Amino acid sequence: MGEAVKDQREEVIQAWYLDDNYDEGQKLPHHKDPKEFVTLDKLAELGVLSWRLDADNYENDEKLKKIRESRGYSYMDICEVCPGKLPNYEAKVKMFFEEHLHIDEEIRYCLAGSGYFDVRDLNDVWIRVWVKKGGMIVFPAGIYHRFTVDTGNYMKAMRLFVGGPVWTPYNRPHDHLPARKAYMDTFVKVLGDRTIDASA
Repeated sequence: MGEAVKDQREEVIQAWYLDDNYDEGQKLPHHKDPKEFVTLDKLAELGVLSWRLDADNYENDEKLKKIRESRGYSYMDICEVCPGKLPNYEAKVKMFFEEHLHIDEEIRYCLAGSGYFDVRDLNDVWIRVWVKKGGMIVFPAGIYHRFTVDTGNYMKAMRLFVGGPVWTPYNRPHDHLPARKAYMDTFVKVLGDRTIDASA
């Protein structure tokens, strides 16, 4: 019996390693040549969780309700990242693209449009995560990441928090923060021949 069940999440969330020219035109896909895709299971090894949800029915979605209850996401708001809806749009998009971490989880659920969330793998190499309508993604506290819209210049996202919203980004380097140390202790093991020193 063939058990090759397609992962429905991959229709709304895809990931790949970035090429070396990712600083030129942040809204472009920047695939390597040849393309080097990353599985959602590999993202989970970095602490990045993902779901596919019904974005057209988010107000009554039982699956979303269960996720919120089980993970304690009590606060929610909706943000549109696009010209005309986000004040100082170009400046904000540049700011979101600064590499940073948060001391709490970052939870984003794409209700419309699409965008790129870049995260570092355990070798400090960038992975680009393309989140489209219906994709929900959770980044653990302490992971370095950044965000940009793609060339569509539009993403409508639900932002979820445990308790009240905390917006503070800590631009790299902020390795001394307890959230970063906890992330390193949890997810960084031995890389090849060398061990990452989580206290560095």
